[in-house]
Amino acid sequence: AEVESDILRRVRTLLRELDGHHPACQCDRGMLRWTLHKKIDQNPSNSSILVRILVKELERAERGDFRHYIIPLLHTLMYTLIKAPCISDELCSRVYDFCKKLLTLPKPFCTIGLDYAVRLKMERTAPGMLYQRMVISEQSLKSDPYPYQEKIFIFADPELLSKAICNALVTDTEAAQVSQSPRACMCYVIIHAMQAALGEGCDVSGLKRSLQDMPTSDIEHWFRQVVAAVECAGNEGSADRGQHAARLEKIYRTVLSSLQAGDAPLGGLQGTPLPNPSISFHLWTEDDQLWKELVLFIRPLSQSCEPDCLSQDLDNFEIQDIISDCECCEQTRFSVLSTDSGIERDLPAAAEEPFAPCSTETEQSRLQRKGGIKKKPSPLESMAFLQAGCNGPGAKPPAKPQRRPGIPPEPAAPLQRLHTARIVLLGDDRILGRLAQAYHSLRKRETRRVFLTPRLNLQFYYIPVVTGQPNTLAVADHAATGQEELCEVAGYLGRADPWYESNINTLCHMIPKLATMPSSPSKHLVTDLFITDVIAYYVRMGFQPVCFQVYAVKIFFNDPAQEPAEDVFLTELRTQVQESISHRELSMTKRKTTLDGPGIDLTVTYRKVVVSDREKELAMSLRSTGLVMKAIPADEAEDLVCLNVNIAEIVRINNLSGRSFSAVANRLKTRNIKIRSTEQRPFTVCLDKDSRRAYRNVISVEVSPCLEPSYCLQKTRTMKFSLHETEDVGLVKYMPKSLLLPINTFAGIIQ
Repeated sequence: AEVESDILRRVRTLLRELDGHHPACQCDRGMLRWTLHKKIDQNPSNSSILVRILVKELERAERGDFRHYIIPLLHTLMYTLIKAPCISDELCSRVYDFCKKLLTLPKPFCTIGLDYAVRLKMERTAPGMLYQRMVISEQSLKSDPYPYQEKIFIFADPELLSKAICNALVTDTEAAQVSQSPRACMCYVIIHAMQAALGEGCDVSGLKRSLQDMPTSDIEHWFRQVVAAVECAGNEGSADRGQHAARLEKIYRTVLSSLQAGDAPLGGLQGTPLPNPSISFHLWTEDDQLWKELVLFIRPLSQSCEPDCLSQDLDNFEIQDIISDCECCEQTRFSVLSTDSGIERDLPAAAEEPFAPCSTETEQSRLQRKGGIKKKPSPLESMAFLQAGCNGPGAKPPAKPQRRPGIPPEPAAPLQRLHTARIVLLGDDRILGRLAQAYHSLRKRETRRVFLTPRLNLQFYYIPVVTGQPNTLAVADHAATGQEELCEVAGYLGRADPWYESNINTLCHMIPKLATMPSSPSKHLVTDLFITDVIAYYVRMGFQPVCFQVYAVKIFFNDPAQEPAEDVFLTELRTQVQESISHRELSMTKRKTTLDGPGIDLTVTYRKVVVSDREKELAMSLRSTGLVMKAIPADEAEDLVCLNVNIAEIVRINNLSGRSFSAVANRLKTRNIKIRSTEQRPFTVCLDKDSRRAYRNVISVEVSPCLEPSYCLQKTRTMKFSLHETEDVGLVKYMPKSLLLPINTFAGIIQ
């Protein structure tokens, strides 16, 4: 009773924090869920008590219409259930019935309820299945019945976070991987499956001793046997829990056959550790680093074949002639394996002609090189390397077999997404701006040459971190924006999802604080467990995406000879009047400022956002000192696909005392906007609050929602064959039109 009352008190404290009643000790903020699970880990036999309490609280929240309690309680319950050594079928049944009730509620309750109901149905038939699948995928254990692999990639920008924070995170992620050998993880899976099916009838101590004395080959054998038994029972909808227990008991008796029966009394339920997931930490220094890491995850260099061993009969890319007409794919050029040297005289037609002496002028004209970009070759960029990576399950064979005419070719097996990459971003809105750039570049690569998309499930996560002692770059940016403004995305996600606010947004200042703590045993006890555990909990339980619109911006410069620049942004575009450089411009600016006031004359053309969603194009001329376009709404109820534009307009006032000027905030909502300086005075443009992404000598900008590159390609292909068709027809109608960046949270946006 004392244990139950203590657990109930902790759960109620957790719920009070969701209502805004934060604990008296501020250091406990964000740690209540972690301490609750750690207490259960210390005494796993209390797992059933916690599950029973959480079920009662869920039922009470549903009756009392406290919907904001449901998702946090459900995530806490499921995480406890996965780690628990054994949960009775009666208790699992109550949780399953509650999840089915959620199907009558709006999103995200019905979505989460359906997902957990499906998992619980398998868990009831094959106890321990959720734990087993989590360990196999996170540790990349070889298993034919469940061949999925997962990996967590933590990306941090070294120019935005201090060196102490980066070093602390590197140390923590490395420490999390210690003593997690494949042998140990396979033993965990065997022990947990046995205990989950047999309950207190399982001699855990004897099982551990037996496995400890076994050679690794025998452990692999019994691991395969256990995984096959659990997967077979879980995938059979009509399978009986008793039959599954009998099957595992047979394996259990065989494993223990080397020990004398009754050597030691049964020790009751014992906890099996849930190993930390596979985590790699990366300092984001190169623009294409994300793509390279994903390719290496799918196809490690150690597994690649030599190019000579690969078939040169590569896929014919029919889209190459179409892509040249597709605006969204123009910016980046990717290498394609070719035997053409680029010199006209080496073309096949010229090669067949006999060689004859020719004049110098003729030779020079024939030796002109075709236009191209000289690029340093990389093994990751090579077509041969990517083709080697395609030789997986369901992929095409290296060489096309000869087939007889009249016999239809055998259909290729569909590719499976066996890999899941979980990308965790640490930092503020500026690193999310870099992510938007990298994601747009990745989608363009995939449009040209599909490689990752059919093989990889890509998930994005975001943990805000604001350093208290930023470096020089961060100081420059902090001068213009406060710390709260640098975490607008995190603020929006926290308002939309209270469990994200409670567990993730609290890390914003906690990670820098823990990183700068003096080295001590207590510090390592906290940091090595807390930071890694919270990241693991986030990626394991956060599977509801919030999709943010990526915006495309086209920038025109004062110099007509300079090519327009194309970029994307996620959170903000800011313009400011550029200071004059020459004395002539300075004197003209002073004269203009005296007459018309500070700033420059702008023409703004935009499509007004109205409730009816009808397009209404407006234009206006004004004098302004700058403007800010915000893509993240201040309220979670507002539309995410909308720009809030604040223009600092200068208004001239004539009165008896003379002429004066005042600044007026001109606000408008739009999705498409064009801004141009009418007096040819340039201004600066800064994207996503990042001083590294600033453009100078800008004369005009055009902003619109960024289109999905695959949609652009298909649209261009359709237009090529139906020139007079303006509306989306055929396949284009069913393709996503806009490029959205999904960031996972625990609940998504609660309606």
